[in-house]
Amino acid sequence: MQESKTSADELIALIIQGVDEVKGQNINLLDLRDIENTVCDYFIICNGTSNTHVNAIVGSIQKTVSKAIQDKPWHVEGEDNAEWVLMDYVNVVVHVFQKQIREYYDIEGLWGDAKFTTIESSIN
Repeated sequence: MQESKTSADELIALIIQGVDEVKGQNINLLDLRDIENTVCDYFIICNGTSNTHVNAIVGSIQKTVSKAIQDKPWHVEGEDNAEWVLMDYVNVVVHVFQKQIREYYDIEGLWGDAKFTTIESSIN
């Protein structure tokens, strides 16, 4: 079982790198493993400044993950309007929002029981 934890950690690091490379903002990692009946182990939440920026973040995540570990999301939803794009990597689900949409839905508030980590951007 240790191998899947390592790959989850590696996947998380690659996703964060992908967000960081195109200046995605306000990156948070929510660890959901101690909460019952969750659909995944982790949420990564970030935002972009426009629909173009949101799509750039999504593309950067896909490229970074695919290049490093030849993995692609099981499902991607929301790319058409790019206000909220959900990328499902099974154990890790990525939410890429436009800022005002993120504030409206307040995913972090809904999952208040999760272990919460703010990721400092290395680029800004």
